[in-house]
Amino acid sequence: MYRTRRNLGTMDFAMFPTVFSRRFEKSLRAYSVAMMPGQEKPNVENGGKIILPPSCLEHLTQLNTVYPMLFKITNLEAGRESHCGVLEFIAEEGKCYLPHWMMLNLLLSEGDIIFVESATLPVASFSKFEPQSADFLDISNPKAILENALRHFACLTKGDTIAIRYNDKIYDMKVLETRPGSAVSIIECDMDVDFAPPVGYVEPTYTKSQLLNDEEPTSSNYAAVPMEGISIFGGTGNRLDGKDTISDSDHNSTFATSVRGVPDYDYQVGSLDFVRDFSCFTKQELESNGSTFKAFTGEGTLLRSPKIQAED
Repeated sequence: MYRTRRNLGTMDFAMFPTVFSRRFEKSLRAYSVAMMPGQEKPNVENGGKIILPPSCLEHLTQLNTVYPMLFKITNLEAGRESHCGVLEFIAEEGKCYLPHWMMLNLLLSEGDIIFVESATLPVASFSKFEPQSADFLDISNPKAILENALRHFACLTKGDTIAIRYNDKIYDMKVLETRPGSAVSIIECDMDVDFAPPVGYVEPTYTKSQLLNDEEPTSSNYAAVPMEGISIFGGTGNRLDGKDTISDSDHNSTFATSVRGVPDYDYQVGSLDFVRDFSCFTKQELESNGSTFKAFTGEGTLLRSPKIQAED
């Protein structure tokens, strides 16, 4: 009786293999998107999704695969792997089209065999990128550019170097860290992004002499440093009534000399410095003002005059 039951269980497993095995696995030949016949598809090169043949879609439908469809791609010969999504199922049978940056990460040549299998990845919460060129710092808002480019990606893998196109220029970004796993899904997620210094970037060092171009300013010249070669409103005007305008000498004497402030590089948090320039006063004037000054010596006035007391 025990032997009969074991044989029935073995027979059931052989008759219904899809019930126990719900994983998609297939070997395909990898090609770059440039080798794909038909119209050019720039959205494939600018993202992290691949193009698979229609038979893969039929197989995935039978397995009731969980959406979004994510895949793990492995180059068995080089021992390299990456993760991606799928854009379309229009490739020729036996072929798979990948972005060029993904071909470089997997060390693939045209026509090499790759192993594609379905994957389930956790939702990303944090990622850190390292620009591979200091030119990335020339972008005014790099975080917004990266966020817009990641919309064409389905997942990220630690160690991959993705390509981002901006203003007809390609910027390579290496994925240094991903949380909560080494490969994460970035579809409909709230992910914090951080940047590491670009490769070859050296933080510039400044000294006080370079910043001030001269000796450090004192309290007497702190608030007034002339700006040489600049004249405010130095142009000439025309009158509507046809009369002559003010001469240049009168015009220039109307405006004061332009000055600019110099920051206090020795400022300490929590302290307030009230710098006053007393260079325009003589010593006698300062001493006389200090000796005769008395606080709160003024006389006050009432808005309504007091009533005059009646005489007895």
